[in-house]
Amino acid sequence: MNKAFVKETDAADDDEDDLAAPALPAGSKNYMTPAGYAQLDAEFNQLWKVERPKLVETISWAASNGDRSENGDYIYGKKRLREVDRRIRFLSKRLEHAEVVDPATREGTDQVFFGATVTVADEDNHESTYAIVGIDEADAGRGRIAWISPMARALLRAREGDTVSVQTPDGRREVDVIAVRYQAID
Repeated sequence: MNKAFVKETDAADDDEDDLAAPALPAGSKNYMTPAGYAQLDAEFNQLWKVERPKLVETISWAASNGDRSENGDYIYGKKRLREVDRRIRFLSKRLEHAEVVDPATREGTDQVFFGATVTVADEDNHESTYAIVGIDEADAGRGRIAWISPMARALLRAREGDTVSVQTPDGRREVDVIAVRYQAID
């Protein structure tokens, strides 16, 4: 049979929850700060309670107009609904497996764990500060690195005064841990 007459399935689209989101390491928990959990929960509620009902209403109206094959509102609405449903599934899985850790309630220690805000200095004495957060809330531009990133993995369990080695795109480099503190991450 000619391939032009065979309907391709969207099965591949259904399996890909979200291409931009990093995967969790097998068997690990989805650690998050309270702010990160609140942000994902707010997005989930916006999509589920506001955007999805509006899309369903628009699709229903467009379907009632007749010929669906050339109905832009219907075609676009169905495509957008699939995207929204995919994101809702992704968010519900992430929230379901979330392990919320509040760094503000952690007792003072000089050792680096999830939620720590760590100041490091490289060989040139250039200081950088990183907050170790969940993978869904990482933002390197704001100094927030995911706990599974190479820098965070190198820093975990280190103490103030330790020197750690981290693999970067430019090669292996050494950084000194200057300060470790636990505070609320907004």
